[in-house]
Amino acid sequence: MTRKYFGTDGIRGLANQFPMTAEIAQKVAMAAAIVLKTHKTHARVVIGKDTRLSCYMLEQAMASGFLAMGMEVLFLGPIPTPAVAMLTRSMRADLGVMISASHNPYQDNGIKLFGSDGYKLSDDKELEIEALIEQDLQQQYADPDKIGRAKRLEDASGRYVEYVKNTFSKQATLEGMRIVVDCAHGAAYKVAPQVLWELGAKVIAMGVSPNGRNINDKCGATDLAALQARVVEEGAHIGIALDGDADRLIVVDEKGEIVDGDQLMGLVAARWKGQGRLSSDKVVATVMSNLGLERFLEKNGLLLERTAVGDRYVMEAMRAETISIGGEQSGHLIFSDYATSGDGLLAALQILSIIAGDERSVSEICHVFDPVPQVLKNVVYDRKKEMPLEKDEIKEALRGAETALETMNGRLLVRLSGTEPKIRLMAEGDDAQGVEDIIDGLKTKIEALSAA
Repeated sequence: MTRKYFGTDGIRGLANQFPMTAEIAQKVAMAAAIVLKTHKTHARVVIGKDTRLSCYMLEQAMASGFLAMGMEVLFLGPIPTPAVAMLTRSMRADLGVMISASHNPYQDNGIKLFGSDGYKLSDDKELEIEALIEQDLQQQYADPDKIGRAKRLEDASGRYVEYVKNTFSKQATLEGMRIVVDCAHGAAYKVAPQVLWELGAKVIAMGVSPNGRNINDKCGATDLAALQARVVEEGAHIGIALDGDADRLIVVDEKGEIVDGDQLMGLVAARWKGQGRLSSDKVVATVMSNLGLERFLEKNGLLLERTAVGDRYVMEAMRAETISIGGEQSGHLIFSDYATSGDGLLAALQILSIIAGDERSVSEICHVFDPVPQVLKNVVYDRKKEMPLEKDEIKEALRGAETALETMNGRLLVRLSGTEPKIRLMAEGDDAQGVEDIIDGLKTKIEALSAA
């Protein structure tokens, strides 16, 4: 079945336009209630959001849908996505909702759904919901005396703060550490500085003044320039960047250099391996993770298992084999001993617990391998024309590129974007210029054939 609403991470689009309208949000809620409601009586849903202007509209629309289906609604307010996952389980809710477009600008918004176990939905469950969205569901409305009630869970943020703090090593402290944290004017603007301060750090907070329109605007995990400059300016030990819904983490060292998700996964995996904390000698990452990570893990007696792009696919692979650590180069880091989804703040605490017990600088601790030269470029194509990748000339060019990369101990990855009409070309190998030339050649050829 072709997907009309759900993409790689829930439903996403421009606010107040299909599919991110109040009408669709209400229908998604009704359909999700039918598919995911596990309690015949006292069915419950928790709803969190980030700081986008459109969250007010979508929150109310979804609440009305759930109430019409007889569910109790608990509003969590602005709160990180992983907090919704945690509270779905803690409150024994039938499902959880996060209204957020993650790292996208404020004009966009999205809907992420969690099952009662706190995990993101499988493809099958999403397709079940899709099948119901456009149906007439009036026959399943609750009777007048069974319409649901809504209220705010006043201590939602406090519950999450305590939960996250309890994942930090009891033997460690952040006292004496200067930390710059960039909350992207997003969902963690209150909880992240609070957690770090309560654990003893000197906190310099950025991106903590949301106005509905400034989320991810020249700040956060996808735009690090301001954080990099601030870390150096303040003489801080480390910078921590979260995205709009705080489910991803990027670190900046004391020199202002970026430490991405691959480096962080390698750091924690090697450390936990040495401590005997891993449930499996595997780490899960996506096809986008650098070959350097794979080689580093092998040197430390660990294997890298790769999945499709998307943290939910990483989590599915981790659950299947009981794997402790997984994530994405972009900063979605999952530690399954503690969480059911990527959690930027929780991940930061695992990194900080390692740093806190080490006298070396963050740059020495966190840069655990030299990345293999990697080039990623996008090619826009016309969906109304023949898919360029189906043309014989392109197939031949791709085979030639793969052969060339084999001589550089490298690899080629070609995939379609899940959200845009773009072909993503990624190559990596030991010859930096060679990799660049290969990707440029492919890009030029695809663009030329697309225009023909």
